[in-house]
Amino acid sequence: MKSESFRFLWVGQSLANLGDIFYIVGLISILYISTESPFVLALVPFFNMFGRFISGLLSPLLLNRYSLKVLLVYSQASKTLFLFFLAIILALDATSNVLVLISFVFVIAFLDGWAAPASQAMLPRLVAENELVKANSFFSIINQTVNLGGWAVGGLVVALLSGQNVILVTVVLYLIATILMTRIVDPIQFQRKISDGRQSGELKEGWQIVWRNPLYKSLHVIIVFEAFANVVWVASILYVFVSDVLGKSEAWWGYINTSFFVGMVVGGIICSRFTLAFEKNLKYVLITFSFGISILTLLFGLTTIAWLSLVFAGLNGVFQQLKDIALNTFLQKSASTAELPKIYAVQSALVSLLFAISSLLFGALAEIWDIRISFIISAILLGTAAIYSAINHRVFSVERSR
Repeated sequence: MKSESFRFLWVGQSLANLGDIFYIVGLISILYISTESPFVLALVPFFNMFGRFISGLLSPLLLNRYSLKVLLVYSQASKTLFLFFLAIILALDATSNVLVLISFVFVIAFLDGWAAPASQAMLPRLVAENELVKANSFFSIINQTVNLGGWAVGGLVVALLSGQNVILVTVVLYLIATILMTRIVDPIQFQRKISDGRQSGELKEGWQIVWRNPLYKSLHVIIVFEAFANVVWVASILYVFVSDVLGKSEAWWGYINTSFFVGMVVGGIICSRFTLAFEKNLKYVLITFSFGISILTLLFGLTTIAWLSLVFAGLNGVFQQLKDIALNTFLQKSASTAELPKIYAVQSALVSLLFAISSLLFGALAEIWDIRISFIISAILLGTAAIYSAINHRVFSVERSR
């Protein structure tokens, strides 16, 4: 992992991710001050996910025509430009036009939808194959550290500087990230794919790759179940759980989130420390920790003891990280360089769409029944995914297709 390009990738992506958090925190602060409407605030994550979903659907058109590096650089440069326009609008005191501000959320999420699959597919190109597990672990640790500290630091920066100034800080972070990504050297030469048919055929290409390969299809069945199940960890569900079940203040939502993200960092460190053992047992790691996540989600949802909820959330983070690294490593070791970005584009579209749908479904469920029912259903969905992975264990083997 001494590759200079890998260093440019993870530093650039970390700054971009931190910027994503900062600008969302700043924009939410601006919208709340100007509207005081919870509904308007709820539009921010909805349009963020919707933008990523549309981008994921259209990504194959771009992946066939442009190299991963070009997509990374132009996506980040375009995000920087649009955020700069947003900063100008805010400087002109146009905060009352909610539709304009929300439209920027959609556009920036749409542009980020190109970068996410490109970044994930670029990683295995920049490190040796025997370092993939370690590289994935390291990348995950950095991402979770940014997530862990980004929201807390973002809130502090907003309190000190105001939402408008945080947007300007984000422009600087985006600009540095763009410069770093221009320094990446992709060792695999890009070959533009000329489509013989209509563009609709290209849009289906990634989905066809996933559907026709037993390993990819099985992994994405697991992803679908988890996309539905993991919505119980969003703020709207956790707030109610903390208040109604644990009988604690809203601060405990922050404690639970922190415990989960710390667990993910610890999971990444464990994986990095025991790379060889982990790599030899990818299948068993995936299956075992899928069952573990289901059990921990159920225990979390049923507990009424606050400190135990922190333990279960932390362990869930550890297990989730180890399972995710195993799943990613399976894909990166099996998919060809042409297939991988399209597979990640399918993932991005799937997860974004299912997360948006399940947010509405679980939110409605929480209104009707006890909030603990949401966690029980989540545990059942996760358990179903684990059982599916155990039944189909024979397909979980690495067969290089490049």
